[in-house]
Amino acid sequence: MPKRAFYLAEPEQWTTPVVFASPHSGRDYPWTFLRRTVLDEHIIRTSEDAYVDRLFDCAPSFGAPLLKAGAPRAFVDLNRSADELDPAVIEGVRPSNYNPRVNSGLGVIPRVVANGRAIYRGKLPMTEAQRRIERYWRPYHDQLRSLLSAAHTRFGQAILIDCHSMPHEALESIARAGARRPEIVIGDRFGASADGGIVDRVEAAFMSAGLTVVRNSPFAGAYITQQYGRPQRGQHAVQIEIDRAIYMNEQAIRPNANFDAFRKLLRGVVAEIAEIGASTQERPLAAE
Repeated sequence: MPKRAFYLAEPEQWTTPVVFASPHSGRDYPWTFLRRTVLDEHIIRTSEDAYVDRLFDCAPSFGAPLLKAGAPRAFVDLNRSADELDPAVIEGVRPSNYNPRVNSGLGVIPRVVANGRAIYRGKLPMTEAQRRIERYWRPYHDQLRSLLSAAHTRFGQAILIDCHSMPHEALESIARAGARRPEIVIGDRFGASADGGIVDRVEAAFMSAGLTVVRNSPFAGAYITQQYGRPQRGQHAVQIEIDRAIYMNEQAIRPNANFDAFRKLLRGVVAEIAEIGASTQERPLAAE
C-alpha cells in the first residue's frame, strides 16, 4: 500500500485564507499494486498530474498550506465521491443511476488510465475498494476539511485552489485558428463553486504572468469543487488545470527544459493568489 494518504506542508504563519491542494500528483506506486495491474510502470502513470505538487510547493512561503496526495490517482481517485463505485471493476457493486465518470471507468477506484487503457484484468474485491477509501480517501478529505475550517475560522473565509494538469491534446477542441492556444483552464462550475470576484483575481494572477486563460471549458470542476465550493457560506473552490506540455515531456513523464522557468513563473502567480483575503493578523481562535 502507498506509505501515506497525504503530505501537508504548512507555513510558519498562516497569513491567507487560501489553501492549495494537489489531489492527483501522488506517485507512490507500491509493488503489490504494480503486480496486480496489467499495465507497466510507465503507462500506469499516464493519468497522474505529474509534478504539479512541485509546481506549487512554494505556497507555504506565502503563508498558505499545501496539501498533496500520497496515493496515485490510478490507485484511488481523490477527486471523486467515495460512493462513485464502478460495477465493472468492483465485485458486488450494483449498477445505479447513470454517472458519466463511472461509466467511462473513472470512478473513485479507477478502471482505466489515460486513453481508456484498462488497469486490471477482472474485478477487485469490495474489501479492497473499501480499504483504499478508508486508508487514503477519507484521511485526505478529513485533512482538507480541517484546513478549510481553520482558514475560515482565522480569516472569515476559505479559498481552495485545487491544482491539476491536463493533457495538451485536451485543448484541441477549444483552440481557435489564429488565436493563442489556452494554457490554463479555471473551473468554478460556471460560478457555482466560488465568488466571481475571487475567480477574477485568480484569473488575473495567471494572465499577469503572460499565460492564456479560459474558464470552465473543457474542465469546469469535479467532485472537489462541487463538494467544497460553498460561496454563500464564505467557502470557495477553484480548480486549476495546467497544460502539461508547458513544463513536462508527456510521453516520458518527466520535467522538460522549461520546468524550472515555469515553476519560477508560477511562484509569482501563487504569491498573487495568496494575497486574496490575506492579512498579517489572524482572528483569535476560540478556546478549546
